[in-house]
Amino acid sequence: MRVAILGGTGFVGSYVVDALLASGHLPVLLVRPGSESRVIQPDRCETVAGEISNEDAVRETLRGADAVIYNIGILREFPARGITFDALHFDAARRAMDAAEAAGVQRFLLMSANGVKADGTVYQRSKYKAEQYLATTGLDWTVFRPSVLFGDPRGRMEFATQLLRDIVRSPLPAPLFFDGLLPLNAGAFRMSPVHVRDVATVFARALEMPESVGQTYELCGPADLSWKEMLQIIAHAAGTTKWSLPAPVLPLKILAALFDRYAFFPITRDQLSMLMEGNTCNGPDTFSQFDVAPVAFDEPGLAYLQADGSQSAAALRTQQ
Repeated sequence: MRVAILGGTGFVGSYVVDALLASGHLPVLLVRPGSESRVIQPDRCETVAGEISNEDAVRETLRGADAVIYNIGILREFPARGITFDALHFDAARRAMDAAEAAGVQRFLLMSANGVKADGTVYQRSKYKAEQYLATTGLDWTVFRPSVLFGDPRGRMEFATQLLRDIVRSPLPAPLFFDGLLPLNAGAFRMSPVHVRDVATVFARALEMPESVGQTYELCGPADLSWKEMLQIIAHAAGTTKWSLPAPVLPLKILAALFDRYAFFPITRDQLSMLMEGNTCNGPDTFSQFDVAPVAFDEPGLAYLQADGSQSAAALRTQQ
């Protein structure tokens, strides 16, 4: 199957390419100028040079495709540079859906995010709007909503590597955030980290499962873990220990309101809100439906932190 990928050179995209190739598909990637070196297994892929805003390049990527995967996403906005959630999660996704229909490409897989909702953060709303628009098209669509993703970053931004760099290896105690004035349930909000390779495998298998058409799947790892538990697991996986202290989230929210427009500030208001509300799944176990045994967020699953943690952190600093 010839599969057009919009968003195939980043963290998740690189694993999706691997999964497609392992399943015998031909990935066709839209690649921004300057990102050619980020294509995984380039000798086995086809590429089209261009930005997602270049409609001619998008049409060329979709030409002759049997399916489209839309996997473009950002974690923070930089409006002065035209990088916004609505621009990339909704507007560009909508244009890709329209282009797929115009090109006669019926199958469309959308990478969304767990917890999206109409009344959520700007990030959540932008993803939700893309889902809603996709449902109005005539495409054979499937939506995936993963929780926080982990796995060997391959020199890209990744959840556990970033926490290792910014919190676990910091000389300051790890913050156990809490709302309000009293440190009740500090660091108790929960997430279900999911391995990026498992998510990529599900994408590839969905292409061969007609029963996945018209479905929205939550993708969560095998365990719901508190913030405190995740930090401890990351520290142990990296061969170290970390002490922690309760930390009120309100002062950080105030600072984020002032400085999250700047790249140097480590977290945004949206990210804080989503962090505190947690990120777990409520539906059935999706991975069993796709015959995937998910990797646990534990020391074996995070072995890359010990082997490559310092190298990955250096690579991340180089990108920023």
